[in-house]
Amino acid sequence: MNITKPAKKAIMAMTVAGMVGLGAVGAGTTYSVHQANAAAAADAGYASKQALQTLNSFYKPALKGQFPGAVSGLTVGKSTRQDVLHKIGEPENPMKDADGFDVYSANMGNPGYAIHYKLGKIREMRYFGTNVERQTNIGGITMKMLKQNWYAPSSVSTFKTGNKTQTKLTYNRGNYKLEFIFNSSTELDHINLLTK
Repeated sequence: MNITKPAKKAIMAMTVAGMVGLGAVGAGTTYSVHQANAAAAADAGYASKQALQTLNSFYKPALKGQFPGAVSGLTVGKSTRQDVLHKIGEPENPMKDADGFDVYSANMGNPGYAIHYKLGKIREMRYFGTNVERQTNIGGITMKMLKQNWYAPSSVSTFKTGNKTQTKLTYNRGNYKLEFIFNSSTELDHINLLTK
């Protein structure tokens, strides 16, 4: 029987809910706690695997100055604002001045982006990931995961953004650099792509 991942997750969630419910009325309490722990571990393993897949999807496109996904084919330093508008449409929050970003909000499982231009061409792209099931996207990427899979970054720096202290891990990829901006060692805020 071939069941899709969402269907498997729904079946697992219903099974766990049923077991926890039985535990609440006194039948099989030890069994339901064990089942709930096993289901949580399986879900965490799935999320971590998906987050790693997301992380690795940035590795090769960055060599060409590109991000994967909806903005694939748009290149930092080459593509124009018109190219961006043609590819992904009008931004929800257009840039207000020359130093601003066109912001595309994350919605309906689609990731969010922010794009900055200089002299009419993309200067920087930011990837904010998805809001739905964020742990299977950049929300599941940790500093440890990044360093274990991509090894030591080219540089590391810490800076203040408002009241937040953030850490930037930079990886050089050909003529470009990928910057992973973390709020903490386990919370990736966004990924930047720009020229070196």
